[in-house]
Amino acid sequence: MTSMAAVAQSIVVASTTSTEQSGLFAHLLPAFKAASGIDVKVVALGTGQAIDLGRRGDADVLFVHDRVAEDKVVAEGFAVQRQDVMYNDFVVIGPKADPARIRGNDIVEALRKVAAVNGPFISRGDKSGTHAAELRFWKLAALEGATGSGYKACGCGMGPALNMASGMGAYVLADRGTWLNFSNRGDLVVLVEGDKRLFNQYGVLLVNPAKHPQVKAADGQKFVDWVTSAQGQAVIASYKIGGEQLFFPNAAK
Repeated sequence: MTSMAAVAQSIVVASTTSTEQSGLFAHLLPAFKAASGIDVKVVALGTGQAIDLGRRGDADVLFVHDRVAEDKVVAEGFAVQRQDVMYNDFVVIGPKADPARIRGNDIVEALRKVAAVNGPFISRGDKSGTHAAELRFWKLAALEGATGSGYKACGCGMGPALNMASGMGAYVLADRGTWLNFSNRGDLVVLVEGDKRLFNQYGVLLVNPAKHPQVKAADGQKFVDWVTSAQGQAVIASYKIGGEQLFFPNAAK
């Protein structure tokens, strides 16, 4: 019979498909294990589903990117001490030929042009942080609920949504990290970037042990403290693909 002392410490981190599919966790978690001795099991879901996992007490830490939803789960008492970790940005990906002529740095104008020609657009449709951002942009474009016949919600992660866009020659809003790590590009390219509204902030939160006593609060807090420490932030900054940095650490000093 295995003794309790021989069982490795482990925590569950509920996070986004973008942090998983970008390859960040494969880069980050070995460094955390080396520093702490703690194993991390990542459950990669859309941010809304990840937060629901924490709300139910089925995760120890949340690592997500929807500030409104993060503040809400703290206000409800299901998570504590939300902290900034890192940021990157959203981009609109589409076919190189760009039939809707959206290329530029204005996300709102780009969506209006797609809708005007009923251009094919793949939505995550999964209550993820990326989906929440996309819905905000449609609202800013005054096209909420009127996005055109080409609009398709896949109810899927970022990688599958990009695969659909590649196969259909469609437009799609993506986080830059997953795009940079995505290989099945076909003729897809970045068409819209650089709009300050495309800023994509990630936060980390400990699930509240006062609500869920089974939460591994001490080890979960070690992860929160490490990923926002100088060491953890340096590991995030060092993750690059083709020489391009995917995430930019910005935890409060």
